[in-house]
Amino acid sequence: MNSGYAGKITAIAVFIMTCWVLFPVQAAQAAVREYWIAAEKTPWNYAPSGKNLIDSHAGLGVWGATLIYPKYRYIGYTDGSYTKQVPQPKSMGILGPQIRAEVGDTIRIHFRNKTDRPLSMHPHGVLYDKDNEGADGTGEGASVPPNKSYTYTWVADEDAGPGPADPSSIVWLYHSHVMEEEDKNLGLVGTIVVTRKGMARSPSNPAPHDVDQEFTALFMIFNEENGEESGMKHAINGRIFGNLEGYETSLGKRVRWHVVALGNEADNHTIHWHGQTVLDRGRRTDVVEVLPASMTSVDMVPRSTGEWLMHCHVDDHMMAGMSTRWHVRP
Repeated sequence: MNSGYAGKITAIAVFIMTCWVLFPVQAAQAAVREYWIAAEKTPWNYAPSGKNLIDSHAGLGVWGATLIYPKYRYIGYTDGSYTKQVPQPKSMGILGPQIRAEVGDTIRIHFRNKTDRPLSMHPHGVLYDKDNEGADGTGEGASVPPNKSYTYTWVADEDAGPGPADPSSIVWLYHSHVMEEEDKNLGLVGTIVVTRKGMARSPSNPAPHDVDQEFTALFMIFNEENGEESGMKHAINGRIFGNLEGYETSLGKRVRWHVVALGNEADNHTIHWHGQTVLDRGRRTDVVEVLPASMTSVDMVPRSTGEWLMHCHVDDHMMAGMSTRWHVRP
């Protein structure tokens, strides 16, 4: 290499290094995602139609004797005035607001307890300290008294995000953890979705850009009457016998299902989609298994139009109403 050419290369290198020092590349700033969520006591109807929408001839059986019960729910608001609710998709049913973050983000939850009992918000998966655990009887956020507030701070670090075999977003649960079994059965349950770094749709929207639609499904048997069969509501997002609405998509859409479960030893569920298969971490199937506190995210691309069943394939659960339909339009 002649000396003149080498000199030019050296000069360019020096120029580049000088620019780096004077104008360093700024790393993308991680976002702080703020949510205002209240716990409120509300009536809940497990079958608003009053009918078995899966098999009209079968009726609701013993599970239809009483359909409305007092429940406690997480309700999302637009700001700290707690006056305007955030719109909630019909398909979310009894679930609280879906909390979203991209890996690297901080999640800040302004929680207000509007009920008559101490409650909390305990997350799965994300990073927190003891004051923000929302559980275990210790830390400032472990038990928020009635008519009081607490701000939880959680971090969606790398270990909260998708692993190498996961899709671009994964689901975690959150729930009250003061009287853990009672609180969840009351209806104080929601989900957190964390998107892989660099896969968010935009700085303001951390939903994954490689998916067109996302649906969330909680499979849980709510015990409303101290173990009496009539009060064992075998529900998907708090609805029974096809009364959950809103799972609507169309041919060719990229759809991600976030499936979770809670409850007791009876809450061993096998979730089956009619008319379509899903991709579960590289495995092709049309049945996904979930146990209490299980969380999984699977992908599908609908291939045929129709109104298709989605249900738990455990016979007793299916007969007790743990079924709904998902709709595929042309």
